[in-house]
Amino acid sequence: MDATPKILARAELWHARANGLLAVLGGVSVFFLVGVTMTAVFSRYVLNDPIYGIEDLSTMGLTVVVAGAVAYGADKGSHVSVNVIGMMAGRATTRYTDVLARLLGIGIVSVATYALFTKGSCGLPCGDITNNLSILHWPFYYILGFAMASYAVLLVVHLLIGLARWSGEDPNADAD
Repeated sequence: MDATPKILARAELWHARANGLLAVLGGVSVFFLVGVTMTAVFSRYVLNDPIYGIEDLSTMGLTVVVAGAVAYGADKGSHVSVNVIGMMAGRATTRYTDVLARLLGIGIVSVATYALFTKGSCGLPCGDITNNLSILHWPFYYILGFAMASYAVLLVVHLLIGLARWSGEDPNADAD
């Protein structure tokens, strides 16, 4: 079977659209971080009056940027990969290594997702707040958890597409 089944192609499309929301959220956070940094630098060096809690805002903003980057990078295939096996052994071998790598990726990202949601659900009783402004960590754990869950779903879809196109080229295989 050389063509990707329609349901998997649709799943990949809908996943890309949903990931777009996380990517936009991450992009907005970048602008937020630029504004926070400019304000902090102006306040510290021009007004000689540092802003209390600026580190907390920067840390939480950076968490959202990372969540957006994970989602966007997964969707666009921009995470780092080295395709030495494909150069040495060819497609016949990488069919199997792609399946193994995707299964391992699904497992690892699923464990990370579980850990983020478990840690995030503890909240205030566990002391999950920032040092200065006491910003609760749980929303940021959940944002990262959704990004990781999204990545796990994408890996499952890519695994199924790779299996469906076993005899042909895998459109999601790493480029040489």
